[in-house]
Amino acid sequence: MNFLSYLINGISLGSVYAIIALGYTMVYGIAKMLNFAHGDVIMIGCYVVFLAMSGQGISPLPAVVLSIIVCTVLGIVVEKIAYKPLRRATPLAVLITAIGVSYFLQNAALLLFGADTKSFSSVVSLPSLKLADGALTISGTTIVTVLACVVIMIALMMFIKKTKAGQAMLAVSEDKDAAQLMGVNVNATISLTFAIGSGLAAIAGVLFCSAYPTLTPYTGSMPGIKAFTAAVFGGIGSIPGALIGGILLGIIEILGRAYISSQLSDAIVFAVLIVVLLVKPTGILGKQIHEKV
Repeated sequence: MNFLSYLINGISLGSVYAIIALGYTMVYGIAKMLNFAHGDVIMIGCYVVFLAMSGQGISPLPAVVLSIIVCTVLGIVVEKIAYKPLRRATPLAVLITAIGVSYFLQNAALLLFGADTKSFSSVVSLPSLKLADGALTISGTTIVTVLACVVIMIALMMFIKKTKAGQAMLAVSEDKDAAQLMGVNVNATISLTFAIGSGLAAIAGVLFCSAYPTLTPYTGSMPGIKAFTAAVFGGIGSIPGALIGGILLGIIEILGRAYISSQLSDAIVFAVLIVVLLVKPTGILGKQIHEKV
């Protein structure tokens, strides 16, 4: 029964990684750049919810909606100011800029909110589910996190396949210049991609802090890095790959923490990344991405 409990917790944590990984995989798949400031957008979203609930007394749902709006706007602003001028730049220039944006957001949070650890109140009020005569308990946060991940994945796949904006994203991911010649607004499409990824980061951050209720200016750093690992694991640029990579990485981390060492759980996660890069550099679903390129 302990193993099943660990497995469920791993799926829950992996669902958060999967939602965050969507931001990485969408931006890379469409704009061909890695937004390493993505994890810090998570942190900003959590602070918005924290201040709205504790400072203004706003109920959880409106606070989460406000967080999504703020992070969406932040994602668009970051793309316009930091990344748009670098569309034709080298990958190294984009990488350095992303690291700079990350440090800027972290230090801005330090100045605005202080370095003290804040206690984050869960936004989930769903009661726990008890199974097997109480031997197995699934928290309300876990249930909401897994359901949110599934709904987001389905909605995003439908959006990309069934809407004009989604088709524009696919066209830009194939060939930006050709898409522009066909009348696609490339700049607007890339901005929309950043907006969606940042909005999803807000949701993932709130779910993560609801399960692990502490908040600092560095809260988003490690989940962001692990979500990037999940995106690479599943095949960066692939939305189903983000889901598979996130879930598998969450399970590996929780099982490693339970059966090997809690102190080595992070090392185990990154060891998996190294093995994947050595065995299949394109990731689990990387074959489709390779064919597109």
